[in-house]
Amino acid sequence: MPFRALATTAAEALAAAGAPRLASLTLVLSDDAELAGLNAEHMREHGPTDVLSFPLLPPSAFPGYAGSGAVHRDERPTEPEYKAPPRQRTHLGDIVISVERAIAQAADGRGGQTGDIAWSAADEIRLLVVHGVLHICGWDHAQPEERDAMRALESRVMRPQ
Repeated sequence: MPFRALATTAAEALAAAGAPRLASLTLVLSDDAELAGLNAEHMREHGPTDVLSFPLLPPSAFPGYAGSGAVHRDERPTEPEYKAPPRQRTHLGDIVISVERAIAQAADGRGGQTGDIAWSAADEIRLLVVHGVLHICGWDHAQPEERDAMRALESRVMRPQ
């Protein structure tokens, strides 16, 4: 998968999540061994995972979304508390993806948001980029309403243009 496609996918996800226009993030393409180590160190989970996000800003730095508990009653996103300095790029955080895990998930038909989609490894990596970006931007999927909102936005970003 060309790096340009990953950068475009990340930019589309950042825009959809309401990230500052002048922003940067780090995307690391790695393997199961590195993700297993990071997963143990930072999440206290055993074994590899497909993607980990390490946000540098709090969720309040981004607009709220339906299900996040940070929206008004009329479901409009709230204004973020964080304002980036004018004309300065804000680094949002780091995303680490196990390409090895993405390839295996796609090949075994364990891809997609629900873990039951057979599609290309490139599509699986694109989804993991979007998922990681949304976590960087304060999105979560711990509660059903959050999960549904996050999946809906992931699907929107993943749609072919």
